[in-house]
Amino acid sequence: MAERFKGKKALVTGGSRGIGRAIALGLAREGADVCITYSSHDGEADTFIKEAEKLGKKAYKFKIDQSKVEDVAKLMNYVEKEMGNVDVLVNNAGICPFKDFFDIDMGLFEKVMKVNVESHYFITQAIARRMVSSGIKGRILFISSISSIVGGEFQTHYTITKSGLNGLVHSLAIVLGKHGILVNSLEPGTILTDINAEDLSNMEKRKYMESRTAVKRLGLPEDMVEPALFLLSDQNTYVTGTELLADGGMLVNLQ
Repeated sequence: MAERFKGKKALVTGGSRGIGRAIALGLAREGADVCITYSSHDGEADTFIKEAEKLGKKAYKFKIDQSKVEDVAKLMNYVEKEMGNVDVLVNNAGICPFKDFFDIDMGLFEKVMKVNVESHYFITQAIARRMVSSGIKGRILFISSISSIVGGEFQTHYTITKSGLNGLVHSLAIVLGKHGILVNSLEPGTILTDINAEDLSNMEKRKYMESRTAVKRLGLPEDMVEPALFLLSDQNTYVTGTELLADGGMLVNLQ
């Protein structure tokens, strides 16, 4: 087994389920000690710890409400105490409560912004500061979305957060490139995760979304692992400030 991350330490937000979990386990399989954050589902977080430890790696979990800035500071204290420095950061946690544009109030709007953008801004700031001060030529990946490029009728609050993350990636690539730190985003298409389970329970819509892809199927969290691991690995020596679209050919399949 290749161990592209042997001796590395990784932090993956929203790592107990879905895309985050798949990437976190991929990092562990290839040699990294991994800390995940999660907001609920303690059992799934515990299962991740067991699976990572079976791979012979150290694993950590931290329960956090990423809509609360004070919890971000607590996370940083925990990571520093348990892991020390971090070589790899995956900003994955996000929420998308599907809602009609006219029914979104300030409370919901602000929560989506805080979880999807604000928390990751300050987590990245704290981790990057440690990378720079320790001379770590780290890798940072934001999990964006095809929704940063195309619209969604019930995603008006969500789409702007993903577009915002891409803008942040562009600027951070400039800020951190001189320190040898590469920053990119991965844009999944429609992936079968909990975030869209209710929406895709409508079989007519699911079949339509499948037909929109060039490969005629929706994505799985595991489909995101290899693209993510390349961008996070030392094999990536020159790719920074960019978005990698991983959508099974959905965007190009216009006709």
